[in-house]
Amino acid sequence: MRIAKIQKSNISGTVQVPPSKSAAHRALICSFLAGGGNVSPLIDSKDMQATLGVISALKGDKPIADCIESGSTLRFMIPVAAALGKRVKFVGRGKLPERPIGDYLRLLPEHGVKCDCTGTLPLTVSGKLTPGRFEIAGNVSSQYITGLLLALPILDGDSEIVLTTELQSKPYVDMTVKVMADFGVKVEERENSYFIPGNQIYKKRDYTVEADWSQAAFFMVAGALFGDVTLTGLDVNSTQGDKKIADILKKFGADVTVNNDSVVVKKSQLHGIEINATDIPDMVPSLAVAGIYASGKTVITGAQRLRYKESDRIESIVYNLKKLGAEVEETDDGMEILGSTLHAANMKGFNDHRIVMAMTVAATGVDGLSTIDDAQSINKSYPDFFNDFNSIGGNANVFIDR
Repeated sequence: MRIAKIQKSNISGTVQVPPSKSAAHRALICSFLAGGGNVSPLIDSKDMQATLGVISALKGDKPIADCIESGSTLRFMIPVAAALGKRVKFVGRGKLPERPIGDYLRLLPEHGVKCDCTGTLPLTVSGKLTPGRFEIAGNVSSQYITGLLLALPILDGDSEIVLTTELQSKPYVDMTVKVMADFGVKVEERENSYFIPGNQIYKKRDYTVEADWSQAAFFMVAGALFGDVTLTGLDVNSTQGDKKIADILKKFGADVTVNNDSVVVKKSQLHGIEINATDIPDMVPSLAVAGIYASGKTVITGAQRLRYKESDRIESIVYNLKKLGAEVEETDDGMEILGSTLHAANMKGFNDHRIVMAMTVAATGVDGLSTIDDAQSINKSYPDFFNDFNSIGGNANVFIDR
């Protein structure tokens, strides 16, 4: 286990934002289905290794698909493997076997696919997916919809994904549709459904992965609280829902300037706000940190799906913020935070990359030495986080706990 030791510091500098993990997953799968082409840049994270590894496995016979701890890889690749008619055993590590896949276990057998499992991983799929009507709830995980969208165009008939509830995290589905269109595949969005013509062909091409607004958020919050930060490489016209971080920080009272390919955030006096996180669940860890430094009350709702991430993120955030002395209360779908007088603390990372990164920012504004364990979990999405954070004045040093 690695421990990060964090001390108070002032933040100032420029960060080149890493490529979007979400966009990269989608582009890699489209490129695989197209039969070639270069996808870059890629960050050498555990999640990228998972998708690249499963793609490699699908190219072989009797593959074992190790999704490591990537929920995106698992939920995207199950229907893709089925569409290709592959017999594949999906395995995973950490909390991944506990994450829901029940909708696939119901849907896929209705469309020619045998699913052998006990309700969770390992899961073996066999048989070839058949086209048709796929009814699925939109409020469990948008990853199910993305997985089906990626797979259904290559079938020999038309299909329709019918949403039985309101779609949450829609920007992630919008991103999927956009990346598919970039590879020449059409999807028609209808009222409460998506129509996918069959017999389509993904086109080979080289693809440039856009920068990641969800990773930029940690630095944007740090800038709003502790200094002056410039984030470069961001696409202001991105379909990423997490680009809302700029508008939300402005609502907090932060000084945020959005340019064509960069965002500048300067230290400001923040005040509490209400945030509906239905479409931006990955923003909650960083926004909760803004909340503990803001005057007044911050209320975050619509984040119930965070309970099924690498950790129960609502519980993990509340635990750590309380350790820092914050007045915060957990709710069913979020939390209520009062601006508080904070102190150094020993925090838990819960083997969750976004918790570790958010709490590193949180501890940067308090006197004394704070620690957080499971610091190695950043390797899931952003291995260079501590290097980039320290490059703009952060004081976070990682040690091996012996």
